[in-house]
Amino acid sequence: MTAEKFKRKLTAILSADVKSYSRLMGEDEEWTLRTLNAYKEVMGSLIQQYRGRVVGTAGDSVLAEFASVVDAVQCAVEIQQVLRARNALLPETRRMEFRIGINLGDVIEEGDSIYGDGVNIAARLEGLAEAGGICISGSAYEQIENKLPLRYDYLGEHAVKNIAKPVRVYRAKIEPEAAVSRKGVGGWVEGKRKRPIVLAVVAVLIMLAAAVAVWQFVLRPSPPPVEVASKEKMAFPLPDKPSIAVLPFVNMSEDPKQEFFSDGITEEIIIALSKVPRLFVIARNSTFTYKGKPVKVKRVSEELGVRYVLEGSVRKEGDKVRITVQLIDAISGNHVWAERYDRDLKDIFALQDEITLKIIQALQVKLTAGEQARVTGKGTGNLNAYLKALQAYEQFGRMNKQGSIMAKQLAKEAIAIDPQYALPYTVIAYSHMLDLWFRFSESPEESMRMAVDTAQKALALDNSDPITHVCFSGLYIMQRQHEKAIASAERALELSPSGATAYMSMGTALLYACRFSEAIQHFEQAIRLNPFPASGLMRNLGVAYRAVGRYEDAIVQYKKALQLEPEDLFTHLGLAITYIKLGREKEAQAEAAEVLRTHPKFSLEHYAKTLPIKDQSFADDTIACLRQAGLK
Repeated sequence: MTAEKFKRKLTAILSADVKSYSRLMGEDEEWTLRTLNAYKEVMGSLIQQYRGRVVGTAGDSVLAEFASVVDAVQCAVEIQQVLRARNALLPETRRMEFRIGINLGDVIEEGDSIYGDGVNIAARLEGLAEAGGICISGSAYEQIENKLPLRYDYLGEHAVKNIAKPVRVYRAKIEPEAAVSRKGVGGWVEGKRKRPIVLAVVAVLIMLAAAVAVWQFVLRPSPPPVEVASKEKMAFPLPDKPSIAVLPFVNMSEDPKQEFFSDGITEEIIIALSKVPRLFVIARNSTFTYKGKPVKVKRVSEELGVRYVLEGSVRKEGDKVRITVQLIDAISGNHVWAERYDRDLKDIFALQDEITLKIIQALQVKLTAGEQARVTGKGTGNLNAYLKALQAYEQFGRMNKQGSIMAKQLAKEAIAIDPQYALPYTVIAYSHMLDLWFRFSESPEESMRMAVDTAQKALALDNSDPITHVCFSGLYIMQRQHEKAIASAERALELSPSGATAYMSMGTALLYACRFSEAIQHFEQAIRLNPFPASGLMRNLGVAYRAVGRYEDAIVQYKKALQLEPEDLFTHLGLAITYIKLGREKEAQAEAAEVLRTHPKFSLEHYAKTLPIKDQSFADDTIACLRQAGLK
């Protein structure tokens, strides 16, 4: 050895190894390698974020060095917290948990490699750590004892093979509330802190590995990953094609305001999947009823009548995003596909496309070139514009004056961000249509003109968006062009064959064309795709039931609608009419009073002029019932 080739330095080392690695490889080589490489990527990113340097990644290990012990321990804590979040999305028998050992001691440096007792001690400490835990040596502990918001358990002195003196060992307790300053994968926000001065260069060996408990299926027969669903207990018969419910992705970001971001990603995937003819996709309204609840896949499958359930999480920090997804076959309990993505935020729409296509592939559905182009088409490349438009659409769904005002305001903000984005123009058109119905604006003629202008702008920007054709169907209804309304709804169904909104649009067009029985069929199919629908769908089904004389069924649907939107004017009007039909005049008057309470300027004359029903006798009967209920 020459002085120029080797040098000695004080080093912090972190160590672990994959237990039963050869057996894991023998059991499922592809899964083992893919998962191990994914975790290595996570660790490599974290090491870099904490100012570390990866020294080597041979086999199942990662070797890195840091400028301080504090950075090393913070990196180890972050690794365990990030991997714990990932494991939470996996069945217990597939969780890859890791043990970490950290030491501060002398090492020999040869080029880019490090060797010596310091490395060996760290490797032995790993064996003392719990799965998902961290053990540190006494020398490392002395450097960080009062510098990090962590607690430690002293495990005593332990003899270490080939080391003369026993080593003091401490276990770092990783708790959710531990306010460790974080940088992490993709730029987690780093808190301000004073860095201790360490004269010697500190290095960390990370040879992370699963404990014996990792992947128990290798060591003993594993139970089913999830409790399986029963076809006999399904609320609806399973469709004759792959059926899927996409649960709202969990917001893993520290900022609760990012909830809308994770919701938007979920929404985009649902919309894209709904464009595939050979899939049966549950609508957003229904899957979002499980949001924030600890719900079992079995329950989701049985309540919605689907075979497959997609779960996921989203973590957004700065200009980075991490998305983890898994697809579960609820009937067999098997995990069909799982993946984790760490990407730049600017690539979010491309990532959504990639995830969607992976889901379709996992469901063994082949797409034509045209279908793939339709599935991956996006209205905007700007995330902020998309989220503004989504907020605007939800505000319109309130079906009242304040919701209409907010919808137009948010949609205009989205257009200011991306003038070439079609959806916000569609939302403005919808809102002007609502203003026309209830005379929220001073000029009905102006409302109609604005609705048509903005809808045409949306169509010119994106002729492939089914929502735009749904909007045009509504406009044609308002203009009493019923055949055109039906044609636009048919186009929406072509573009979104599993879209509950498209089926509702067709049902509505048929309803106002007085083809009531056909309308009921489309509304009921919309509810099959959206078992927990928005109020508008149940309200329109109530109208169709009333039109064919199914008054009690109509009341059931109207009341369901009011539970979701208590101030929906259309629903109160529908109930008033139905109660008159049943001779329940007092209840009809109560509903009329609700209309006036919500909208004191309601005019029966104006409503009669705007009611675009094809059969004038049906329209006359509607107005007569409302007048009998006390409206003028």
